[in-house]
Amino acid sequence: MTDVIVRSSPLEPAAQPLLDGLVAEYDGRYGAVSRPGGARAEILRYPAEAYRPPLGDFLLVVRNGETIAGGAFMSHDDVTVELKRIWTRPDLRRQGLAKRVVRALEESAVRLGYARAYLTTGFRQPEATALYASLGYRPLYDDAADPLLYRSLPFEKALGSSVGLTTPAYPPAASFEAATARVNALKAEQEQRLLARVAAHRARAA
Repeated sequence: MTDVIVRSSPLEPAAQPLLDGLVAEYDGRYGAVSRPGGARAEILRYPAEAYRPPLGDFLLVVRNGETIAGGAFMSHDDVTVELKRIWTRPDLRRQGLAKRVVRALEESAVRLGYARAYLTTGFRQPEATALYASLGYRPLYDDAADPLLYRSLPFEKALGSSVGLTTPAYPPAASFEAATARVNALKAEQEQRLLARVAAHRARAA
């Protein structure tokens, strides 16, 4: 039994077990109607090139020809990447695969010149929250507050000793609805920033 980490893309057949697994996970935990188009629309909201160097990366763990884990990142700016799509096949969890994926993504980000990692996880995913804390990620929220008042729980981590992290923690929102509105606004802002980076990269490559 040999596991290998390979570079992939959300458009490749090898990535489909990861994407399908995430859709099942998110729709199962949060409900298929919790966002427009369900989890699949959210997962596919970014262009595939956002996950290709130098803007990002998309890695899979393959065992005996089968995708069993994976994850990705995309860049917010010249310093920061956002980790996305971290997944492990349900029957193979608690074996260290997710930690291996996160570390591989961090190493790839450093090779591409990035120095800070950012990520979010949902309020109904305590396993993910524990995973990121164990890997040295700093919560950007009040962990004594009700996670419903955040909906999406943000973390950050320095990927090099030259970066000092001074991002203030977000206060809890007044309600779940207010938290949802804040998350949606932040995602829209991040999407516009990402699409601008993709467009600039295309222009340079033309």
